[in-house]
Amino acid sequence: MTQRLCIARGHTLVEFVIAIALGLVVTAGAVSLYTTQRNVFERAGDAMRIREAGLTALTLIGQQLQMAGFVPADVVRFNSPPPLFGCSGGRPTGADDSVACESLPSRSDGVAVSYVADNISTWPSATGQSTDCLGQAVTNNSAALGGQGVMVVNRYFARVSGSTGEPELYCEGNGKAGSAQPLVEGVERVRLKYWLGGGLSAIDASAVRADQWAKIVAVDLCVLVRGTPQGRRLRYVDCDGVSAFGADTRARQAFWRRVAIRNHAEDLP
Repeated sequence: MTQRLCIARGHTLVEFVIAIALGLVVTAGAVSLYTTQRNVFERAGDAMRIREAGLTALTLIGQQLQMAGFVPADVVRFNSPPPLFGCSGGRPTGADDSVACESLPSRSDGVAVSYVADNISTWPSATGQSTDCLGQAVTNNSAALGGQGVMVVNRYFARVSGSTGEPELYCEGNGKAGSAQPLVEGVERVRLKYWLGGGLSAIDASAVRADQWAKIVAVDLCVLVRGTPQGRRLRYVDCDGVSAFGADTRARQAFWRRVAIRNHAEDLP
């Protein structure tokens, strides 16, 4: 009987090392691809959050600017503060009829918007009253309005939150004075420039005289929004149109809008 002998042949050390090396190359490629895709996804998500914050801030402030100086048809007189009052590098403070400016470390501009409200021009509260930008009922009926409607004054500005450390767009309404609340996270700066009737260019709030606030016909509005850290300094264009590198590794983007002021208190009886 013929016997066949089977001889087992083992792998050499060189073959074993080559196999490990190939495995490491494949693993490294997979990890690199995963890391790249994850970074791309995170950057895309951050860009989307920045865009949503910017457009939301433009919409909120822009809608209020369009309301500046509004008076319902049944209000017989309007002897109140001007429809707009702005601050360069600061926020509006003080009483509604004598607003002043308080500087902000963020260098964000601020604006106070005034108009006469009713249950049509604002969302009514649970008790049917007119509301400010925070949904707070405004109850300060004024004799200056002939006993009809209420004066709403909303103040917008951006600053760093004391609790989260993130910049946010704030609004303070006169439904509860001194209770500014954040509306949009990530808004690092608000920039406002004003157009006077017949003006050749928009000007800063500091250049508008007290008697000119009722003559503003349009506002150039810009908000600068920052995102999450990206691991490297990034270039962006700020609200003044200047290209700059960020002081940190966060992405930034500016959003612009021009808002026409449709109501002028000076034209009302």
